[in-house]
Amino acid sequence: MVNRTKTATTNVGFTHEDFAKLLDKYDYHFSPGDIVAGTVFSIEPRGALIDIGAKTAAYIPIQEMSINRVDQAEEVLQNNETREFFILADENEEGQLTLSIRRIEYMRAWERVRQLQAEDATVRSLIFATNRGGALVRIEGLRGFIPGSHISTRKPKEELVGEELPLKFLEVDEDRNRLVLSHRRALVERKMNKLEVGEVVIGVVRGIKPYGAFIDIGGVSGLLHISEISHEHIETPHNVFNVNDEVKVMIIDLDAERGRISLSTKQLEAEPGDMVKDPQLVYDKAEEMAAKYREQLNAPPAVMEIALPAVDEEYEVPDAMEEPEIPEEIVAEVVEEANPEA
Repeated sequence: MVNRTKTATTNVGFTHEDFAKLLDKYDYHFSPGDIVAGTVFSIEPRGALIDIGAKTAAYIPIQEMSINRVDQAEEVLQNNETREFFILADENEEGQLTLSIRRIEYMRAWERVRQLQAEDATVRSLIFATNRGGALVRIEGLRGFIPGSHISTRKPKEELVGEELPLKFLEVDEDRNRLVLSHRRALVERKMNKLEVGEVVIGVVRGIKPYGAFIDIGGVSGLLHISEISHEHIETPHNVFNVNDEVKVMIIDLDAERGRISLSTKQLEAEPGDMVKDPQLVYDKAEEMAAKYREQLNAPPAVMEIALPAVDEEYEVPDAMEEPEIPEEIVAEVVEEANPEA
């Protein structure tokens, strides 16, 4: 018995060469883009060696260890730790694969951001930098951009670094690597929760364009379109308003999705042209005229009796849906409203 055992032990010698030959018999199909389990077995000065079951230990450079800045590998990895890794690059000349944790974190960050956008969530983030076009923030580790026209503050952009802002998502596009957010839309939505159509508010003229005036009402901007200033024709809003004028306006539309508040003084005129002839008279009667507007708004539609044609009478049926024509000034409004301070 003893001799047989010794013979068996002698014959089962298993060297590193034998192990390598055994591995050669299997094709593990490790490919870039795969996510695999691996165990840390050696931490290097600028990276770490990871055992993922391949012929040669895989390598993860320190810059691929996290979505955030890492100065030392020990901040993220520990010896003998097992976790998931993303295969970043195919084998090099030495047969070594390059791994990444950062890519996995990015994938999960995009998934979370898409979920937040679908929920129309408001997020808060610190501005960490500004550039000519706007400001930069981080959402779930991703770098987001706030266009200058969507930053609702009177502070210079340079003074916003370190300030936390409420934000809404404008664009989430992983394929194009674009994450665009709006501070203005978040403020407008919050303000809209306290506003109603038909309500009279006091505001200050902050900007005047050929197509209308931008009115600041409690920190958010609403548009008083030139067609809503008066029943009387107006050549330019400059004939009625000056920047920093305090005005009374009525809210006629709240569009939370686009972050827009539409205003009117025309609906507050007791007589057509009052806003041009005597704005103070319009302001004095604003609440009274707004009450009448709300009554009309809430009144049930009038029921009209219509004589129907005989069943056998032939007539042409028009399309139920008619494509509206969009006036050129509305197109200009949409294009220019993105930057009212221009």
